[in-house]
Amino acid sequence: MSDNKIIQKLKEGNKKYLNAKVNDGDISESIRKDTADNGQHPYAVVVACSDSRVVPEDIFMTGIGELFTIRVAGNIITETQMGSIEYAVDHLKCEAVVVLGHTNCGAVGAALEGDGEGAVKSLTDYIHLAIGGEKDYEKACCLNAKVGADKVREVLCKNGEGPAVEAAMYDIRTGEVKWI
Repeated sequence: MSDNKIIQKLKEGNKKYLNAKVNDGDISESIRKDTADNGQHPYAVVVACSDSRVVPEDIFMTGIGELFTIRVAGNIITETQMGSIEYAVDHLKCEAVVVLGHTNCGAVGAALEGDGEGAVKSLTDYIHLAIGGEKDYEKACCLNAKVGADKVREVLCKNGEGPAVEAAMYDIRTGEVKWI
């Protein structure tokens, strides 16, 4: 699949999700057996927040083996996440990367409220770098996703080559994904 077709497939999956009651992605015994025997062949990487309301496989109506999902509070891109993304692109041949922010992100809220305490500070430090002086909650969530995608693009897309890299925002109330 070309990069544009992959992003379009994700967009179409989100449109189906808006009115769905269940995910119609393939989670059958046969796909479990196939991926166990023949390995995984995801077509896209999605870096999403760990928030329990943000489930990329459902949001994009995908099944087993379609997405390589990386979840971390605040959908931040650290060296660890970048390593996972590089693995998926280099070894699994994923052709697209989506950094998926969401509305009402608690990690972004924690950054807006201060530095966070304990290990949470390791998250808010990255978010502070991404959002700079932005104080508007919704704009900060968008900016955090956009800056994450820019980091991925900077590392993976050299000389006009590399995977498609997009930033997007998931609205936890409506289910809609808006592409930034």
